Amino acid sequence: MVPVPRRTGSFRFWLAEQRWEWSDEVAALHGYAPGEVEPTTELLLGHKHPEDRGGVADTLAMVVSTGAPFSSRHRIIDTAGQMHHVLVVGDQMLDDTGAVTGTTGYYIDITDTLGEERQDALDAAIPGMVAARELIEQAKGAVMVIYGISAEQAFRVLIWRSQETNTKLRDLAAKLVAAVGEFGGAETATRTRFDHLLLTVHEWPEL
Repeated sequence: MVPVPRRTGSFRFWLAEQRWEWSDEVAALHGYAPGEVEPTTELLLGHKHPEDRGGVADTLAMVVSTGAPFSSRHRIIDTAGQMHHVLVVGDQMLDDTGAVTGTTGYYIDITDTLGEERQDALDAAIPGMVAARELIEQAKGAVMVIYGISAEQAFRVLIWRSQETNTKLRDLAAKLVAAVGEFGGAETATRTRFDHLLLTVHEWPEL
């Protein structure tokens, strides 16, 4: 496994009780000590960047209404006033009968920082990645497109899942690429937008 710093944490949300549970890592991401606060929807929204708060509120309303899985990329501001870019991924939480009782998932801090710990992680990953570089790049590209994040952020997401699932990075990438291939392509609206981009991108200014 690649030794990266812990920038992820878990959460659970019970629909009937409107009750949140944060891991210590998620509390710390918001600037709180373990057990210092009881997370609520009001508290959660209060930490969202003002420009992102409405979109997150809409996502939460959709989750409460439908119980559907979700993902959200937005900014939060911790108690010290520091801004973090986060990716929040939630899946359905089911009871013994298969009924949806809530959502459970992870916060992933994808703030663009290349400190010494991050560089150490990259250096440690490179030797084992050479043979599988193409697959890892393909998996990284899929994560970038789906979540609208940078290459570095996508790589961090893959490393996170590698650690959480105790799966070698190259194996995780291979499985992800194979599974994405079974999607059958994007939805019509997305394909239409990409069609236009493919046919006009040559007219864009040089980067």
